[in-house]
Amino acid sequence: MNTFIKPNGGSVAHAPNAIEVEHIVKKYGDFTAVNDVSFTVKEGEIFGLLGPNGAGKSTLIRMMTTLLPITAGVARIGGYDVSRDPNQARNTMGVIPQAMTSDLDLTVYENMSIHAKLYNVSAKDRVRSINELLELVDLTKWKDTPAKNLSGGMRRRLEIARGLVHSPKIFFLDEPTTGLDPVSRVAVWEMLTNIKQHRNLTVLITTHYMDEADRLCDRIAIVDHGKLVALDTPNALKQTVPGSNVIEAQFGNAPNNWEQLLQGFPDVRNVQAQGGNAYRLLSDNSSKTVTELVAL
Repeated sequence: MNTFIKPNGGSVAHAPNAIEVEHIVKKYGDFTAVNDVSFTVKEGEIFGLLGPNGAGKSTLIRMMTTLLPITAGVARIGGYDVSRDPNQARNTMGVIPQAMTSDLDLTVYENMSIHAKLYNVSAKDRVRSINELLELVDLTKWKDTPAKNLSGGMRRRLEIARGLVHSPKIFFLDEPTTGLDPVSRVAVWEMLTNIKQHRNLTVLITTHYMDEADRLCDRIAIVDHGKLVALDTPNALKQTVPGSNVIEAQFGNAPNNWEQLLQGFPDVRNVQAQGGNAYRLLSDNSSKTVTELVAL
């Protein structure tokens, strides 16, 4: 059985802040989309904004990335106030929006090269960065392939690599796996973990998938109706909820009846296949279930 370990889990507690959000508000007329939200993100941390559609997650990320003016409050990215010093703030960040924006008629390499030129990356650094990132996201073999010929998961990997080509310190991803199939979602998770470990990034991700936030994030802020309703580590948040414990397991070789076998464990309430021989279990006795899993 393989275990998934969050990158740098627990190692960022005393790091300086990469992102500071203080009493931020966004209003559209009489409607308040974001209402007095405050949090900080440490350097090297993967921080998740979790909530349902319409909770205010995308509005928050658009304000932090200078795409929307802030009604009230302050957001600092890399030490720069996004309202007072937007250009300096932008130079510290990479942004992957919810919608895919790569040029379909350009090749993978051309998409990345143009993006690097927009950020004034030198020719030497451009070639080095593109080749390194294509290797990290497993797209080297497709570098001369037009983006329109890529699958949805491959296009998302291209977009993530493109957003890192200018070597930002802080990386924003808005719903990065929305619309992807389960196997592609897991591939994106593994790719983000790999990139994070190689580039020592600070990452802020928005998602409405609880399993995604649980698997990727060092800390999670839960947002609903424009308000921050909870903020803690995934384990601490789960401990506040009564009922079953969540166990994630991935196996090297799984027979066809693996899901049925796991459902036969006496304390397991539910089994969800996650793709790639990975399973998510709800158990009333996590210690006993883990022991049974290890014994398989």
